[in-house]
Amino acid sequence: MTLISLSPWDLSLAALLVLLLAGLSWRLRLGVERRVLIAAARSTVQLILLGLVLKALFETTDPLLIGLLAMFMLSVAGWEVMARQKRRFRGPWGYGIGATSMFLSSFSITVLALTVVIRVEPWYQPQYLIPLLGMLLGNTMNGIAIALDSLTRQATDARARIEARLMLGANWGEAIEDIRRDALRSGLIPIVNAMATAGVVSLPGMMTGQILAGSPPMEAAKYQLLIMFMIAGGTGLGSVAAVWIGSRRLFDERQRLRLDRLVPGRGG
Repeated sequence: MTLISLSPWDLSLAALLVLLLAGLSWRLRLGVERRVLIAAARSTVQLILLGLVLKALFETTDPLLIGLLAMFMLSVAGWEVMARQKRRFRGPWGYGIGATSMFLSSFSITVLALTVVIRVEPWYQPQYLIPLLGMLLGNTMNGIAIALDSLTRQATDARARIEARLMLGANWGEAIEDIRRDALRSGLIPIVNAMATAGVVSLPGMMTGQILAGSPPMEAAKYQLLIMFMIAGGTGLGSVAAVWIGSRRLFDERQRLRLDRLVPGRGG
């Protein structure tokens, strides 16, 4: 099976669907037409630029350039995690918790998959490293953002209960234990739902792309399973790290609840 290339005209026809969506938003007074158009324009520019960068990387396989691109992806993902928090941590902690958690989980699991499972030589080949890392960062980012937002929101709402437990002799971990569990459950829900419905309700993106590119369906299914297992592990490890660091940051060295370390949320 040969790959069918898409022309600019083909993409323009598909872009009409976005214009239709913006038109419906304007007609129904939803107020999101501007955001839809900006998001479509951003994705177009970003993906074209990424395609050009990856084309150059595939030709050179320079470890330094690959490392710079990977760190840029991580930095943007860390910023997105911080931006999605209604009550984020003040100062560098607001950015550092998410970025550190994703670095510990996504990078380690990607390297493990490339060296032990796929066994690419060299393991940093951009054809494998960048797509795998990108999918892992994108999905881990969502889980960590949800988990952190749940942690800080529930800790703020349950301030009286947490302080009462501290007054009764509980340490910081015991005082916030149930909130940490709920935050971790929230962070894991998206990937659990995705795994539960894959192949029945939805055909995952990587498998669809490989099939369209001409790969055998069974080979595409195996790679999709690999990706989903990696995402599940990365989301779990990243959420655990982020929630532990974040919950510890909510208390000082004297085990007092310090909600002043959070930036007040909208209306909060």
